Amino acid sequence: MRAYSFRRAAFWGLPLSLVLSGCGATQLVSTPIENIDSVPLKITELTEAEQQRWQHADLRQDTIPGMSVDRAYKEVVGNRKGKTVVVAVLDSGIDLEHEDLKAVLWTNKGEKPGNGKDDDGNGFVDDIHGYNFLGESYHEQLEMARILRLGLGDASLQQRARANLEKDAAEAASNKQQYEQILQAVRNADAAVKAHLGKETYTEEELRAIKTSDPQLQQSVGILGQMYAYADSIPEVLEELTEGVTYFTNQLNYHLNLEFNGRESVGDNPYDLTDTDYGNGNPRIRAEDESHGTHVAGIIAAVRGNGVGMDGVAQNVQIMSVRMVPDGDEYDKDVALAIRYAADNGAKIINASFGKSFSPNAEWVYDAIRYAAEKDVLIIHAAGNDGLDLDRPENPNFPNDQKGTGPEIADNVITVGSLDAAYGSRMVSSFSNYGTSNVDIFAPGGQIYSTMPGNEYKLQGGTSMAAPAVSGVAAMVRSLYPSLTASQVKKIILQSGLAVRPNVVLGGDANNTKAFSEVSKSGRIANLYNALIMAEKWDKGTLEP
Repeated sequence: MRAYSFRRAAFWGLPLSLVLSGCGATQLVSTPIENIDSVPLKITELTEAEQQRWQHADLRQDTIPGMSVDRAYKEVVGNRKGKTVVVAVLDSGIDLEHEDLKAVLWTNKGEKPGNGKDDDGNGFVDDIHGYNFLGESYHEQLEMARILRLGLGDASLQQRARANLEKDAAEAASNKQQYEQILQAVRNADAAVKAHLGKETYTEEELRAIKTSDPQLQQSVGILGQMYAYADSIPEVLEELTEGVTYFTNQLNYHLNLEFNGRESVGDNPYDLTDTDYGNGNPRIRAEDESHGTHVAGIIAAVRGNGVGMDGVAQNVQIMSVRMVPDGDEYDKDVALAIRYAADNGAKIINASFGKSFSPNAEWVYDAIRYAAEKDVLIIHAAGNDGLDLDRPENPNFPNDQKGTGPEIADNVITVGSLDAAYGSRMVSSFSNYGTSNVDIFAPGGQIYSTMPGNEYKLQGGTSMAAPAVSGVAAMVRSLYPSLTASQVKKIILQSGLAVRPNVVLGGDANNTKAFSEVSKSGRIANLYNALIMAEKWDKGTLEP
């Protein structure tokens, strides 16, 4: 699962002809702490400062549907440090040298770096900060392409895989062409305006102030004027469009290409669970755009209060980097072995911001989830970015902790949907999956500011960003109340979330609305302030689990 799906980007669905033409209050109940009086809708745009930490806001105080993180630190946490908690980030590689992350990395003290030996006898060589189950590979197919390439599963599975692949390939080709055309139009318009103004940079005000009778320049001004609806500057627009072209190109060249085999260099059989002698102890990033894991890690645990970049949700956390998500779909074997690695090496929380629609060896993952439950490990999983109801049988999202809408296989998994910053009917992110059985809770995930490789920071959106927000909440609960079990922490997070009443638009479709209480199992927004107060009561025995 990618953090940001270009199929739902700002420019998706924008007709090329349009580009080229130029032309209440709601009652809320917060449990278990207090009743919140009527909360007015926030009608002003977020400031830059608010945009960069809106997930930490408090709905009652700020009218922004954050997780009351700042309030929790001020009113509940104070000077308490708690116990250090290891959070395993199962993802792409992490920039281990990032200024806001290197101080919070997990270090395997039983291992001596760089000697090529398994010093601590855990079965993994030189795993200083985690492990890399991908070797030196990066690009990969989607699982449906692998199913067809290798002839996996029965005829029904292959038929479904082929239908999905043909549909996605046609869509990717169309999108790539559209993005290329819009990109070229914006580049040409940008060059024309720069030439007219005699300068390399210009503001929106300068653009709109241009008066000309030249029809070509008028068209250029019109094209660029539209672009400010999607970004704050034309260079940002060009960057976004270029990323879109790259994304759809990679889909066609790798993800949906039946001839491609990204695993070839790793040296294992990814469909043999007993073939475990692969990978290496270096879970760093391998490519410039392998940024997903770094962004996720920052949301959880970027150093708080250091005046650099941004603040993670949790303090007193160590991040274990487990590289197992390629540019494409993860393998079931990697997921299963990564969960076991994290559980065996001290992680108490696993963040799993990835997912796919096909899982030919799902039982391997179910067994690993049960194993993690036995080890008292809580798994936080992203719900997925397709805007679908996961309770419908035609919309599976793996890994999961139940088959269909049946009983959960273990009580240690929380699946998280994504919220945008504007409280009200549009607060469920248009891309976010949902479901009263298969999604447990919602959290901020729309355009979250976090760490990027090379000491950079950027806004990215996805359920991939909502899951680590909840992982941060879980880490704080387990840090301050270490006697609570994974199952108890799950119950606390779900029961203490903020219950809100608006009807919400789902999948970006204004005709598809439900009460927010009906789009997840808990019907709530994760809330650190409430969770810590409930945890305190559970820990002292004044509140029954």
